[in-house]
Amino acid sequence: MLALGLVYAEHGQQISSYLQTALQKATEAGQPAEVVQHGACLGLGVASMGSRSEPVFDLLQNCLYTDNAVAGEAAGLAMGLVMVGSANGSALDKMLAYAHETQHEKIIRGLAMGIALMMYGREAEADALIDQLAMDKDAILRYGAMYTIGLAYAGTSHDAAIRRLLHVAVSDVSDDVRRAAVTAIGFVLLRQPDETPRMVQLLAASYNPHVRYGAAMAIGVACAGQPCKEVFDVLEPLVYDVVDFVRQGAMLALAMVLIQSNKAQEPKVEWFRKKLDERITGKHEPTVSKFGAILAAGLLDAGGRNVTMQLCKASGHLNMTGVVGLTVFLQYWYWFPLLTFVSLSFTPTAVVVLNGDLQMPKMQYTSRARPSLYAYPPDIKPRTEQKAAVVKVELSTAAKTKKRQQDDKDKKEKEAAATAGSSSSSSTAASATAAATAPSAMDTDKPTTDGDATTKDGGAAQKKQPKQAEPESEKLQNPARVTPAQARVVEFAADDRYQPVRPFNGQPGFVIVRDTKPGEPQELVPRLGEKPPAAASGPTPATPASGGAKPSAAASTPAPTTAPTPGAPKKDGDGGSGSGGGGGDGEASAPDAFELPDD
Repeated sequence: MLALGLVYAEHGQQISSYLQTALQKATEAGQPAEVVQHGACLGLGVASMGSRSEPVFDLLQNCLYTDNAVAGEAAGLAMGLVMVGSANGSALDKMLAYAHETQHEKIIRGLAMGIALMMYGREAEADALIDQLAMDKDAILRYGAMYTIGLAYAGTSHDAAIRRLLHVAVSDVSDDVRRAAVTAIGFVLLRQPDETPRMVQLLAASYNPHVRYGAAMAIGVACAGQPCKEVFDVLEPLVYDVVDFVRQGAMLALAMVLIQSNKAQEPKVEWFRKKLDERITGKHEPTVSKFGAILAAGLLDAGGRNVTMQLCKASGHLNMTGVVGLTVFLQYWYWFPLLTFVSLSFTPTAVVVLNGDLQMPKMQYTSRARPSLYAYPPDIKPRTEQKAAVVKVELSTAAKTKKRQQDDKDKKEKEAAATAGSSSSSSTAASATAAATAPSAMDTDKPTTDGDATTKDGGAAQKKQPKQAEPESEKLQNPARVTPAQARVVEFAADDRYQPVRPFNGQPGFVIVRDTKPGEPQELVPRLGEKPPAAASGPTPATPASGGAKPSAAASTPAPTTAPTPGAPKKDGDGGSGSGGGGGDGEASAPDAFELPDD
């Protein structure tokens, strides 16, 4: 049910009733299944994200009041997803009151994150709630206060918010709160990713590993899909950190930054992929670090390398779904099923041209860049492990026995050779004379043929040929994979049949075009699963009986047959291979038609 909700994220009108029914049945059952409640709550929250539906909120609240730890955490988080950005006072009071009543830390954490989601983008309106949460004695609610600051001031680069987060990052007694404070800096600086590495550079060298982890994730959030040199200066040392979960965070952050990058754009990609391969296959790598390497490898190749993380659009507006999805994804620290929320932060990278009927015409557009600059990264080759040579250990007594046996054998061979030496001396001399007079194959050079000389010359010429220069542009077929950086160099030809209705803004997405030749037939891209129109087949050659052309000699000549061996017994079917089958006398069957000369 969680997967179903992710599929219909923000567009769950079709499945909302189904998920509500499933959650209601699971809650009203005599023995409620917490696993079903957990999945139904999260799926319903994602499908109804931002809908601010009171019936859905009340249903989730009823599940929360069952006081089940697993289901309650999902219900609290889902309530925040449904009311994201609403700052609903009544809902906030209910959630905060129950967070102080319950004894389950999982429920408190779910409610704290739900409260943070409800204050998304509210800025100064959230200050009173932030002060209340930040002064609470419960560290989990202070943890939620840090994310409330990050989401309320997301992308604003607000000085007071950053100063408050930096103060908590070095002063709070809870490591979880300090880690959340540093991570939230990345959300506040979403619109200024270049400033984030400088802001957290000193925190990345902190003695506290939780602060170092938070610094890595702050860079990953703010600089997602935007690699730069300052990022590697901070994150590369953390990849070799002595603490396993710091290495995990550094690898995740680098994967978020380097998503959809190749070696031509950023040479560090090759080093990072090799490092991930070493960590994944290493036998002595801790499980936590290996887990981070596996997740990082998945992020690098997410969506078949056809998606990126773009939390801030080119227009300057924040991608609310992506920000919310990444916020919930970071809670995997406590609950692994929340890892799937990272899919909400992915943005497809493609240029899809549509005509007035919203159909894809077959056409081309030009990318004014070298093809290798934005090409897919090379496929990962499977590793071939070389087996170590087996060293045999031999005992000293066995070696002495073997040496004694070899000495006895050599002694017997010498005695046999001395006995047979007199009788074989004459034959040995004759053989030596014959061998000296016979021509040796080693003394005769093999003549070089013209073909060999041509091959050698051709190989030399092929080696001397200079490498062909890579073209400075390429033609892309509609639809095509186009990364955000590549979209800036995509152009539509002025003399093309299809012209954009609005000037192309250099961003991946849908482009509506007008047909400048409406009278001519259009060739459309076939839909998924639809077979392209079959090519017209040529005329079938007529047979002589129908009065058509004569068959060719190759077609009319019967296949050659092998004559039977004299005296050999005949077998059934030893006749010709024609359709007549022939008799059992070994003769070929007569052909159906003959080609006669014209005279």
